[in-house]
Amino acid sequence: MLGRDLRSALARAGVEAVALPGAELDVRDRRAVRAAIAAHRPLVVVNAAAFTDLDAAESHETQALHVNGAAPLYLANACGEFGVLLLHVSTDHVFSGDARTPYAEDAWPAPRTAYGRTRLEGERAVLRLLPWTGYVVRTAWLYGEGGDNFVRRLIRLEREREFVEVAEDRRGQPTWCADAADRITALGQAALRGAAPGIYHATSGGECSRLELAREVFRLLGADPRRVRPAAGAARSAARGPAYGALGHDRWEAAGIAPIRDWREALRAALPALRAAERPEPARV
Repeated sequence: MLGRDLRSALARAGVEAVALPGAELDVRDRRAVRAAIAAHRPLVVVNAAAFTDLDAAESHETQALHVNGAAPLYLANACGEFGVLLLHVSTDHVFSGDARTPYAEDAWPAPRTAYGRTRLEGERAVLRLLPWTGYVVRTAWLYGEGGDNFVRRLIRLEREREFVEVAEDRRGQPTWCADAADRITALGQAALRGAAPGIYHATSGGECSRLELAREVFRLLGADPRRVRPAAGAARSAARGPAYGALGHDRWEAAGIAPIRDWREALRAALPALRAAERPEPARV
């Protein structure tokens, strides 16, 4: 989902890019990673690959670590060898969720899930091996046209059900993939001009609960938000992520890049395309 929007953002910015999906490059293969970078000799590598099945990561942490921890290590090694900048995409799951105000870029991570632990290993590999040319871009609650996600499911459910129940025990920042991709693209260009390496947070402004997000989606669809009800007695799976995952955005200004707009404004802009992606195909006769 993010990779698709990254290609579009790079094209809009006039950046020549080579996209390597999993079928063409297995990032778990150290030799293949080095060979790909040696062959293409890019100025910047963006790593959007991740093991994102949260429940599976709990029971298969070693497999998740191969993608989320070892692969960034291989990329960082190869980028260091060939003098390439690396932008590595990460997540809010590296935090515990105990905060009550947005996590700053330099806040101490303390993941409580296998997914979060493996993603933190990837971050640390990039920052340790590439202290001057490594960038970690954390994002969260992504939605977009190119894959299954919470907002697209809500669009389907509004059409199919009278009422929808949504848990309200998580707060975060719904982030349109297109916005995240634009900031990653801008950061790559700024990095080539000397923007400081380190951690950046690419999430929407503001914050909300899952319930508030669902009601806003229904409102924008022209449906009654009261059709979205709090899930009664729903127990939150620990693998679902931090109870509070909002991220701060202070470092963008120093890089000369505006932070992402408010989540409501972004959702309003994104919804027509997402709605079109969920439109039922006409029946064939």
